Amino acid sequence: MPRFSIIYVKRTDRTPKTTTITFTFPDGQTVDYQSDNVILADLTKEKIVEKRLFPYIPFYIARYEKEIASEGDIEKAVEELTYFRDEMVRLHQEGELSDDELIDLKGFVNTIITHITNGNKNEERLVSIMGGTIIETESDKIKIQMIIELGKEDGLDDAVILKRLQQKIIGLPLKRAQAYLDQYGKQLV
Repeated sequence: MPRFSIIYVKRTDRTPKTTTITFTFPDGQTVDYQSDNVILADLTKEKIVEKRLFPYIPFYIARYEKEIASEGDIEKAVEELTYFRDEMVRLHQEGELSDDELIDLKGFVNTIITHITNGNKNEERLVSIMGGTIIETESDKIKIQMIIELGKEDGLDDAVILKRLQQKIIGLPLKRAQAYLDQYGKQLV
């Protein structure tokens, strides 16, 4: 039987511990196949690193979504992000994570942070833990500038341009999109 797993990033009282899939064969015979679900809230940061469950790291931060989004106390999130960063760097130095894997993991974590914070005061602090900035590449800045320039040339309303920026540049919060519109929109005058 094939192995499968359902991963729950968030948990409620109704989150099932297992999932059953029923296979029906051409002769009408059915077989139920059950697998334990992975519930990220049940995993500790140490277990994620110990078991090398690196793809779960970006989603671990989701357990602090309410505090981060509401600009509440984020010290626990800061502590845990610092732990993951230090462990990823250690594993990179030991050769268990390649350069690309390390960069990608940090980028995925920052994408989740950027999405959750939506430009609030916690964004810069949390993103800086993993290293990097919200928009890191020159190509992203060129895309942003092009979207703004083309929108202005076509006579589009600023609200439409902002919406396009957020649709085309994944993870770009509204406040940051507005800052880019202010910066690049003025250059066209």
